[in-house]
Amino acid sequence: MTENNEKRDCAEPRSFAVTGGAGFLGINLLRQLLARDRTVASLDILPLTYPDVQGRVRHTQGDIRSPDDLRRAFANAEVVVHAAAALPLCKPEEILSIDVDGTRAVLETARETGVRRVIHISSTAVYGVPDHHPLFEDDPMVGVGPYGEAKVQAERVCREFRERYGMCIPILRPKSFVGPERLGVFAMLYEWARDGRNFPVLGTGDNRYQYLDVEDLCKAIRLCATLPEEKVNDVFNIGAREFGTPRTDFQAVLDCAGHGRRIVSIPEKPAILALRLLELCRLSPLYKWIYETVGKESFVSIAKAEERLGFQPRYSNREALIRNFEWYLAQGDRWTGEPGLTHRAPWRQGALSLLKRFF
Repeated sequence: MTENNEKRDCAEPRSFAVTGGAGFLGINLLRQLLARDRTVASLDILPLTYPDVQGRVRHTQGDIRSPDDLRRAFANAEVVVHAAAALPLCKPEEILSIDVDGTRAVLETARETGVRRVIHISSTAVYGVPDHHPLFEDDPMVGVGPYGEAKVQAERVCREFRERYGMCIPILRPKSFVGPERLGVFAMLYEWARDGRNFPVLGTGDNRYQYLDVEDLCKAIRLCATLPEEKVNDVFNIGAREFGTPRTDFQAVLDCAGHGRRIVSIPEKPAILALRLLELCRLSPLYKWIYETVGKESFVSIAKAEERLGFQPRYSNREALIRNFEWYLAQGDRWTGEPGLTHRAPWRQGALSLLKRFF
């Protein structure tokens, strides 16, 4: 370990609280913090069921909109990582309540309990469907759908608390991130690859599209927890430095599966019309922001995080997706028949499962 790293580690807070600790990002962050001998608390509406962290994390099963639950979770915490959110498949009113009102409750309680720093996990969904790339942190925020709109409003709440109370609230906007414990919409790709199917992409699939490994996101979170306030009290895009296209990066997963299957292009416009109809009928797990951006370029500049935070992502798109796929294969039949609404469970494929037989 270098002298600079030793100094940084000594400056790192010793106690953390993580909202959404039972989720995909949450469990990966808890494990990394525990590996660094930090004291960790978690708050989630779900129980913390991972055997490797049970007994090592002080878990509060509760709601981020409840001040009492928040106070229990934040007791003695120096830094709060606010990762809890309602995902796009939830009802619009629930998304708004959890993602906006919940963020306000988190910040109010953090201020009242003397938390030094709150790291807010936002999303590049705040950029909507942009007309240029790469995207920079000062580009307009135009959220698409209830989830994107709620993320925009939640960021405004963070800025309000910064300005009104002088709080240190770093905001991270990660690209869609994958890695161990990630299923959600990516489970469809992994299932079809495992079962020896070709996989469809909208349009040619030759558009550049950036992802992120959860380990690299956790690295960015630790940097925001450790570095001086004047460096981190801002907003940062977080994504892979090396990335390709859906055709090249998804093909890497099919190649890893070893069945000789290929990425297959399908016409974008009629596919989007069909997906809109299926979404309205609740027969598809894909929501507007996914199917209206997956066929278009989608990548952000991470220069600000690199320069200000010293952020250096380890994994490329391909490496992150393959790492996630290998974890998926290692689970065997664990997830069969257990669809859900979180990133930890495969989303219901609905009518899309009927397409599998044609690929």
